[in-house]
Amino acid sequence: MSVLTKEEIKKALNRPLENKLVITPMLDEENQIGESSVDVRLGNEFILTRKRTFGSFDISDPEDMESKVRLYQEKIRIEFHKEFILHPNQLILGSTLEYIRLPDDLSCYAVGRSSWGRLGLIIATASAVSPNFRGCITLELINLGEVPLVLYPGMRIAQLVFHTTKGTGSYSGRYPCSTGPQFSRIHMDDDLQFWRKKLDKP
Repeated sequence: MSVLTKEEIKKALNRPLENKLVITPMLDEENQIGESSVDVRLGNEFILTRKRTFGSFDISDPEDMESKVRLYQEKIRIEFHKEFILHPNQLILGSTLEYIRLPDDLSCYAVGRSSWGRLGLIIATASAVSPNFRGCITLELINLGEVPLVLYPGMRIAQLVFHTTKGTGSYSGRYPCSTGPQFSRIHMDDDLQFWRKKLDKP
């Protein structure tokens, strides 16, 4: 597994369509493609955590979990040139403005930009993106700093580091072709029924 450099990223972007790396829209290719990564921008949609109180957030009850997610979180849209204020210790879900299409021989990681990290902004706690993924990448954003951070849709927020794979792969996750941040689908985990049975025992 090797990290793609600028030259190899550009080659992947110019492959024939059937095995092409797609990142769209690329608003400023010269500045967005770095020596071994591609900067991506913040999209317009956000999933916010509502100030609600639950006795617990129990993932072992799939039906209860799905309904609580919708009570616990809400999706909003912020237009360009409008600000979103991320307060200290606040967690939100955003996404890349860019729609990504990975070929079957490339994977990538979404990682934070160090300039934002030095201000306390942490990005992407679930950052691995599988070959053949298509969609906008959901970003988990949390402000670990001491002051509110002002974010604007369209600003460079993260970077993608691309790797070649040994063999080919295919995305089989539960968030295909997303065009913005997605609510958690942890209630679909296959092993939750095992834990439910454990709890149901007398």
